[in-house]
Amino acid sequence: MRRQSLGFVGLVFAAAWTVPAAACTLGAPGTTQRVTIGHTGRSLLLHVPAGLKGRAPLVFALHGSGGDGAAILAGSKLEATSDAHGFVLAAPDAGIPVEKGFVWNIPGVPTIVGKVPGPQDADDVAFLGAAIDWLAAKGCADRRRVYATGLSGGGRMSSWLGCVASDHFAAIAPVVGLRAGNPSAADPRFSDAATCTPARTMPVIAFAGGKDGTNPIEGGGAGYWQYTMRKAEARWADLNGCQRPLPERTLESGVIERGYTDCRGGAEVVAHITPEAGHVWAADNDVMWAFLASKRR
Repeated sequence: MRRQSLGFVGLVFAAAWTVPAAACTLGAPGTTQRVTIGHTGRSLLLHVPAGLKGRAPLVFALHGSGGDGAAILAGSKLEATSDAHGFVLAAPDAGIPVEKGFVWNIPGVPTIVGKVPGPQDADDVAFLGAAIDWLAAKGCADRRRVYATGLSGGGRMSSWLGCVASDHFAAIAPVVGLRAGNPSAADPRFSDAATCTPARTMPVIAFAGGKDGTNPIEGGGAGYWQYTMRKAEARWADLNGCQRPLPERTLESGVIERGYTDCRGGAEVVAHITPEAGHVWAADNDVMWAFLASKRR
């Protein structure tokens, strides 16, 4: 089958009253269905985890360029991870149609067809913000625990959310797509610092393949890529005020781990590189969730 604010009431006579949240009713636990988000005219695939009892963490899974929400759910296996760990999983389609799928609107950056999004294109950041508000109002999502991951173009989009929507997201986990702003027009081997100015620190865990020829970790590639993954990691570490690099090490799985720690507010930057992997879902879902689950906005 195809799958598509906790707020506080003001003081009244010096007493604070909390409005109880309705239980999430957007589908039976353990199922995925397409839901329309409020009055946006857009929908997404929503997986409600098995055993859901109230507001839960919310993870957005953003598809790769030319794909859709169903594709990222099938490729990432995140529905099983959602059931195992109890987070709500949302897989939207991007706002710009292309061929049989969609691409994300990252302002100033050409899509896979070479077109830079314009003012006539859908605002994906605004839509995802509206989706968070709507899912929170429906009693399904905890606003303090909202996260974004994504593959390739969806990884670049989750990076962009870290740059421009830190008021909505507690952490990001790009897969074969970590960026820290647009490539600089003056020298694309570096990021343009002016295009990534988050209002708060943003914890990052990123996954990549050492043999990725589409978004190579050593840089180059298409115009939307260019600078190295290490430069992206270092830029996020700078934005998060990290004081100490993590010693690079090879885990028992063969994955290379590196990053930065001693960051403001515990906003670590961690990278996991699978040396033999290409342009694929290179994430260990349980490792990803362990990192995300430790972060709250």
